[in-house]
Amino acid sequence: MLKSEAELCKEQILSISGVNPKKCMVCGKCSGTCPNYDSMEYHPHQFVQMVENGEVEKLLNSKSIYACLSCFACLERCPRQVEPAKLIEAVRMYAERQRGAQHLAAENVPDYLDDDMPQQAIVSAFRKYRK
Repeated sequence: MLKSEAELCKEQILSISGVNPKKCMVCGKCSGTCPNYDSMEYHPHQFVQMVENGEVEKLLNSKSIYACLSCFACLERCPRQVEPAKLIEAVRMYAERQRGAQHLAAENVPDYLDDDMPQQAIVSAFRKYRK
């Protein structure tokens, strides 16, 4: 990704999220409270810093954008109200928009269900993959 493309991507992600990553003081409290910390290649405070530094290509290719539970625990612990979850959601939305049309149609949902899957996972899948 060229530097100008990375800057454009960063601007779009910040526009989608409405987050100001410059407020982050990299204390790590958001990552420390993340219930899915162990499943993420990049942790919430790293997402914020990587977007701020224009390292969005790494994030777009990371599985971490799908590991975020959108529980907003990171927001609750952030002393500066940076909202890392909104930034992660924006990166995920940007990645999905680059892929194109819908990846999950309602009629295909039963194929992905199992008896142990909570309803929240189904709703979350629609939100993540239907945009």
